[in-house]
Amino acid sequence: MFDKKDLIKLAKMEMPFGKYQGRALIDLPEAYLIWFANQGFPEGQLGRLMALALEIKINGLESLIEPLKRMPTIH
Repeated sequence: MFDKKDLIKLAKMEMPFGKYQGRALIDLPEAYLIWFANQGFPEGQLGRLMALALEIKINGLESLIEPLKRMPTIH
């Protein structure tokens, strides 16, 4: 299960490594997320959020995250 704050993290958190380093997790290509699903997502929060991003993309729900991308980041 996920926390509603995870949706904001998906919109704001950047991929920390690899080909798409610096790109917001929700903006990672579906094929890249599927590759990780087959290979194994990273441990911890990153992997959990990447799995959530894949579920959102598979179900065509990216539009729910778009408004969150425009919100100011609050620490």
